[in-house]
Amino acid sequence: MVGWAAISEMFGRNAGTEELEAFYPIRPECVADIPKTRFRPRAGKTLSARRWHAAFSEDGHLDIAKVLRRIQRGGIHPSIKGVVWEFLLGCFDPNSSFEDRNQLRQQRRERYGMWKTECQNMVPIIGSGTFITTPIITDDGQPIEVEGSQVASAVSDKKVAQWMLSLHQIGLDVVRTDRALTFYENETNQAKLWDVLAIYSWVDDDISYVQGMNDICSPMIILFENEADAFWCFERAMRRLRENFRCNTTSIGVQSQLGLLSQVIKTVDPKLHQHLEDLDGGEYLFAFRMLMVLFRREFSFVDALYLWEVMWAMEYNPHIFSLYEMPNATVDSDTAQTLDQKLLKQYGKFERKNVQNGNNEKNTALAIFLVASVLETKNKRILKEAKGLDDVVTILGDITGNLDAKKACKEALKIHNKYLRSKVGYIYNKVVS
Repeated sequence: MVGWAAISEMFGRNAGTEELEAFYPIRPECVADIPKTRFRPRAGKTLSARRWHAAFSEDGHLDIAKVLRRIQRGGIHPSIKGVVWEFLLGCFDPNSSFEDRNQLRQQRRERYGMWKTECQNMVPIIGSGTFITTPIITDDGQPIEVEGSQVASAVSDKKVAQWMLSLHQIGLDVVRTDRALTFYENETNQAKLWDVLAIYSWVDDDISYVQGMNDICSPMIILFENEADAFWCFERAMRRLRENFRCNTTSIGVQSQLGLLSQVIKTVDPKLHQHLEDLDGGEYLFAFRMLMVLFRREFSFVDALYLWEVMWAMEYNPHIFSLYEMPNATVDSDTAQTLDQKLLKQYGKFERKNVQNGNNEKNTALAIFLVASVLETKNKRILKEAKGLDDVVTILGDITGNLDAKKACKEALKIHNKYLRSKVGYIYNKVVS
């Protein structure tokens, strides 16, 4: 870890890429192959450790509105990312005290420990500091002898069998995850990622494990020293994303977001939408990866984290903790009429606009409008050069390492506003007619 003196020094001047990436060192042989990092912590804009600690009251209540403003302007300094993400993702309530959160954290660590023990009893290699990349049972549940992981007998329980069959695939994906980072040169760190994904797939057996979850989970493993804390941060991130990973023989989970993306482009740029339709791309499947793993492939590791936290800050809803902790309780949905200015400031920019405009579309996410902003930046090239979907994919591939996350978010908000205005106008005209 980087010391506080170094952190202060970094904020005292324009931090260079080398200093920033001291938090997430890159393997020397990979430096030339990764996208350029654009994010820099900036004094007066980025949420610093000092600003973060100053946002708490004496007993621990957090001024979330102040924190959101700062993150939306300049992201979060790497030294405090993990603890801030816990609030953005709804792990903790800003209106809770230090004592409340310590108790909740301890309860969650114990619950994770119970799940881990349950999984270890079935597959002893879990928690051992190593992991598997080959199957441990056959498709019909018969044990396969694998070094370090013995399944005692044939598995007849369908849930257990499905889970065990996924473990080697998780291992194969772990090996491929963020290979440019020196953090994952250590097998113990890879095993930590495997453990969290394996236990999550056991707990959420409805979705289980789908490729791409490793890309969402990896930053949490790096940011949190405690494995249970990393798990819960990932679990909260998956609350937002899990439907994207729901796949069956007839549909993919992200299809609903692709459908909304189609509506957005049709509304804000009908000419581009028609061109994509003519190319048989009206289902927007070329945007699948961007939505599935939140632009992890299009940005450097540092810039992807910056993009995520800005998105989560802009999407922030002050009811998020209650909605996650008490899913069956009735939480009144706010409207512009019932909200005062103080409460409105506790919403992120994106979510505030949805509330003010009465937009309650279930699958609305800032990521959809980010993809729309990317398509708009490539509008002229797509219209001029794209003769087929392969051309669209090639044109969009050019954004890797060349996309400015801050500008993309600004453009996404503009498109969102335009889309909401068109919806309001459509409803008004419908009522009048």
